[in-house]
This record gives sequence, C-alpha cells and structure tokens, in this order.
Amino acid sequence: MTVIPESHPLRQFFNELVGRHYAEEIGIRDPQLVAYVAQLLTEFCDSEQLFKVRDASNRPLNDVGEMLLESDPIYGPAPSFDRERQVRKHIGDFTLFFAGMFPESVNQYRLRRQRLESLVDWMKAGKESYYIVSKFEFFEYAKVAPLFASLSRNFEECVYGLNRVKNELEELQHPIVRRAQEFLM
Repeated sequence: MTVIPESHPLRQFFNELVGRHYAEEIGIRDPQLVAYVAQLLTEFCDSEQLFKVRDASNRPLNDVGEMLLESDPIYGPAPSFDRERQVRKHIGDFTLFFAGMFPESVNQYRLRRQRLESLVDWMKAGKESYYIVSKFEFFEYAKVAPLFASLSRNFEECVYGLNRVKNELEELQHPIVRRAQEFLM
C-alpha cells in the first residue's frame, strides 16, 4: 500500500481546490469536511485504496451492491460491527468519489455489467453509509462521528462540489482550449 506523505504537494493542491469550490459554489466552509474530501481524492490516486475492500477470498470488491452485502454483520459476512463501519465508510467514499468525479461512468458501468449494483441507488447508498458510520459515536470513533453526519447530510452538495473540481481539473489539462473559449467570449 502506497501512502502519499502529508507534505506532498498533491494534498495541498486538492485541499485548495476542494476548499475553493466547496466554499464558493456550495457554501460548505467546514475545514474538517474539506480536508476529508481532499484527502479522499489524494488517497484514491492509488487504485489499491480505491478497491481496498475485499471479500473472504481476498477478491477486491468494485460493486456497491457486493460491498453492501459485505458490510452486513447480522446476515452477511462482516464478522463485527467494526467491519461494518469500515466497509460502510468505504461505500460512502467510493460513491462520493465516483458520483462526483466520474458521474458518467456510474451509468455506463452499470449498463455494461449486469451486477448487484444495478439495484442500488449510488447516492442513497453513499448517504446512508455515511449516516451509519456517524452512528458509531463512542470510544475511538466519537471525534469523527460528527464529520460523517455532515457528509451524510450534505452528500448531494459534496458530489456537486466534486463535479466542479473535476471540471476545473479537465480545464487545467487543456489550457489551450480554455484560452480559445475565453477569446471567443
């Protein structure tokens, strides 16, 4: 597992980008939430982090429906409520990331592959997963529970803000096209 150091410029770049778009376009100025989303973008640059939830046979899960099943401590394979929290947190992160950064891929992916996730509303699954994580509000999870409650409450806005981040990243990749558009306006 590759961990991008705290001092890496990519972390600062994502923090500034997310902070600006969240503040200016959706009115979210919560530094803890902004830092969390920026950290999520940084971590998910490593595909191992994006697909870190694995089933009992160590197969990475990339299907939200399969992840939901994996998170069930009562009727599913999750051996503990800690495992439920871990998988639910990842579902929230995974759905926020894909719905915000690659919204077009969600439907294409679902149409291309008939899988469990075709039954799942990604936005609902992400919002609900963050809500469940926020209910783990005791012991070592007490300090971060309010953050996940905020992510659940503001899930749609966070997705929209990430979509704006994605659009700026696309513009940064193609500065000549952007300058041409500015010239024509």
